Amino acid sequence: MQKFSKWLSYVLVAVIASCVTLFLCTCLGVPGSTKLQQLENLILDRYIGEAERDAMEDAAAEAMVNAIGDRWSFYMTAAEYQDYQEQMANAYVGVGVTISVREDGHGFDVMQVTKNGPAQEAGVQAGDIITGIDGKVVSQIGTDAAREMIRGEAGTQVKLTVVRGEDTHTLTVTRRSIQMPVATATLLPDRIGLVTIENFDSRCAEETTAAIEDLRKQGAEALIFDVRYNPGGYVDELVKVLDYLLPEGDLFRSEDYKGRTEVRKSDADHLDMPMAVLVNGSSYSAAEFFAAALKEYDAAMIVGEPTTGKGYFQQTYRLSDGSAVNLSVGKYYTPKGVSLADVGGLIPDMGEKLNEEMDAKLYADILDPAEDPHIQAAANALKSK
Repeated sequence: MQKFSKWLSYVLVAVIASCVTLFLCTCLGVPGSTKLQQLENLILDRYIGEAERDAMEDAAAEAMVNAIGDRWSFYMTAAEYQDYQEQMANAYVGVGVTISVREDGHGFDVMQVTKNGPAQEAGVQAGDIITGIDGKVVSQIGTDAAREMIRGEAGTQVKLTVVRGEDTHTLTVTRRSIQMPVATATLLPDRIGLVTIENFDSRCAEETTAAIEDLRKQGAEALIFDVRYNPGGYVDELVKVLDYLLPEGDLFRSEDYKGRTEVRKSDADHLDMPMAVLVNGSSYSAAEFFAAALKEYDAAMIVGEPTTGKGYFQQTYRLSDGSAVNLSVGKYYTPKGVSLADVGGLIPDMGEKLNEEMDAKLYADILDPAEDPHIQAAANALKSK
């Protein structure tokens, strides 16, 4: 009888375990559901505290993309994807500042101020510290909430409390639609034209060629292209610029995840002028391949600091909830078939590393060309040609 009772208890435990497993499979995750789906259902059904489905799914999606170990692939929430689309369009509604959270959490450092933008017109300067928005202290409301307060609809106003040195100012800024300049032209001494290309996103080819033509009309006889802190952009924009500059031949090679290859070519028309390209460690993707193509055609020298060496290209996929993933789906190569990832990036022909102060001014777009060692090195080399 004792043995039978012991046997019966084993049977009951097994039955209960099977029922619990069946319940978890059917109620907390349908049969065949993934581990992540089961875990999400378990948390939402059993967790004693409060859990937000969207927050969990965003965190899980970000972790999945991070787990592949590719620095160029990344996940974006729905709000981040909207910002990303504005960035790629080089147009957005806002005040016209690039900000960075301070290490102590007490406000934002103003890194860049858009020329002729609403923030500049209101008196905001690069180097300012934004400590308050509409009378609320950034450190008290949190940086995420503060960022959202700065954003808003066109025509509305926001009051920014900024610290500049020992002084504090309250500046009223009217938000509006801002079209970011992609390429700007500056005529330097000795008939050398400087073309600064911010990125290779929308309007890059149009504005770059317009800047070059403007400089030629002013009498420029040589060109310096500045793609330092240029994060890259669209291949189509890159190819259009290279086609304008270079003679007939291969411009760009790519191979996607299915092994399909493509070679983009230029026609015979080209620009016959001495040229130089400025790069640094934050010249990525299309910016690197722009410099590499000009170098391989012996059309330009490279001046500045070594680049990173980005050899993958990405495709953005929108997900069902408005979020998106920017996923590396292929490799690209220089006109001669070189992968910059394999060689570790571009090594300049000349140039020195900028000190911290100069580099900060360069990023803020306030470094005078006359004080810029890279521009001066390129100009001196071009003058000797």
